[in-house]
Amino acid sequence: MDITISPVRNIQGRLHVPGDKSISHRAALIGALARGDTLIDNFLRAEDCLSTLSCLRALGVAIEDDGSRVIVHGVGPHWRAPASPLDAGNSGTTMRLLAGILAGQPFEAELTGDASLRNRPMDRIVEPLSQMGARIAALGDGRFPPLRITGGPLRGISYTLPVASAQVKSAVLLAGLFARGETTVVEPTLTRDHTERMLAWFGAQVHRQPGRVSVTPGGLRGRELAVPGDISSAAFVLTAVAARPGSEVIVEGVGLNPTRTGVLDVLRAMGADVAVLNPTVRCGEPVADVVVRGRSLRGVRIAGEMIPRVIDELPVLCMAAALAGGDTVIADASELRVKESDRIGVMARGLRALGVQVVERPDGMIITGGRLRGGRVASTGDHRIAMAFAVAGLLADGPVTVEGAESLAISFPEFERVLQEVGH
Repeated sequence: MDITISPVRNIQGRLHVPGDKSISHRAALIGALARGDTLIDNFLRAEDCLSTLSCLRALGVAIEDDGSRVIVHGVGPHWRAPASPLDAGNSGTTMRLLAGILAGQPFEAELTGDASLRNRPMDRIVEPLSQMGARIAALGDGRFPPLRITGGPLRGISYTLPVASAQVKSAVLLAGLFARGETTVVEPTLTRDHTERMLAWFGAQVHRQPGRVSVTPGGLRGRELAVPGDISSAAFVLTAVAARPGSEVIVEGVGLNPTRTGVLDVLRAMGADVAVLNPTVRCGEPVADVVVRGRSLRGVRIAGEMIPRVIDELPVLCMAAALAGGDTVIADASELRVKESDRIGVMARGLRALGVQVVERPDGMIITGGRLRGGRVASTGDHRIAMAFAVAGLLADGPVTVEGAESLAISFPEFERVLQEVGH
């Protein structure tokens, strides 16, 4: 499916964005491990999170969805062996986190996904889970799905992440719920901490120190929780506003976990006016309203410890960079090469198709700002690429047609409608 987005003079509005994808996954998975019911408001009903629910049902977990909330009837730590392979669709989060749980189950299960997911490396979870005692068979010298996991008794380990990854950290911590003794993850750079926050909310024994987090087995109890709006989804609208002087948008009730707010810091550094209103904490996660007002932007350097905090937002920040004065340098972001697509390569080709000067590097790119032309770009089925170039359509000199836009359903099915509502 192709969509065409036309330029707008101004972007104005007050809106909510869908529930946070990372938190929705974890609420369902941890709720299934708990005893009793977990009631989830604002669960993200997009393809990735629905893949998680489908896998849980195949593992014997009863789940209801009445349209306003998702109810997970937790069965405790031990699940039913699936009758067929578990399909994670396009969701790397589903595959990696569920692998951690399956490592502790007393049966064999196979995890697979679509063509894109089967080409994403999984050796980063295979290594630590194998150290804990799980047996995992994978393709390509143990690197690629499908994963055939034979679970059983696990032992706690201390594992240092070779590359900062919240998904790998989460897989190890979830496996730690089934291990003898304490399981510790040491991370070189702070990554998203939704898993440890939610485990604590459900009653797990979680111990946190700077640069490390530990978990020990213990009973979880079902809880009621509300998923905040997804900052990664909000970032696409907020970045469009920041790059259009005179525009202003308020996004209400968005999650502002400090490991996820790098996009706001980058927009401030580029010259946008960013304000946070009505801060509070819900279910262990900080939440607030975010206001962004557009200004003339300047190029910045995005690298080092900032990268894990903006890893999902870098595609849309490239659109702001394309209109900013001077050069924007993105470095230390080689992780983008193994996302749903090679996001560095795909973004560089798409930007060039829209008249932007780009120098591609192994771990990032240099974007020289100036203007965005209209044109046609390929998203290669990557939802964040598709959303980023849809934003380009709002900001360009002419319409932008995005190929493969059906991928929007993966994380933000209402995205095109939202752009139409705020563009004037």
